[in-house]
Amino acid sequence: MRLPIGAAVALAFSSSLAAQGIPDLATATPIAGSWSYAPASDGSEAVFANASGYPQLWVHCTRATRRISIALPATAAVTVVNVWSSSVTRSAAPSFNATVGRASVDLANFDPLLDALANSRGRIGFALGSQPALVLPAWPEISRVVEDCRA
Repeated sequence: MRLPIGAAVALAFSSSLAAQGIPDLATATPIAGSWSYAPASDGSEAVFANASGYPQLWVHCTRATRRISIALPATAAVTVVNVWSSSVTRSAAPSFNATVGRASVDLANFDPLLDALANSRGRIGFALGSQPALVLPAWPEISRVVEDCRA
């Protein structure tokens, strides 16, 4: 059986992601919930809350440093956060803040991962270590935070 070249490349890419512990989320269903955006005293923030109203992801711009942090709820330190968009997949080493119970990744305001998240087709995904991925709808709130840090 012959596979078209595009299908073979996609299969190889998907397999290499799985070998790295990064799932291919191209067909995953995002969880129910909604994004909110608000100015903050030091910049701005977008928060995704699930259908029960519990925050699941924070994207925060600290304007003074032009840095953007992406944070997820966590009960302990983890060694890696896997981030997925329709065009980019990356693993990053997070820091853990036990006071607020979050693992976060700190990025420069022009990091290509931010553009990939802002322009992802339909969904974005995050996974702490080997935990199942948190798949969220891709809404414009992330773009607003990124643009705030670039202005």
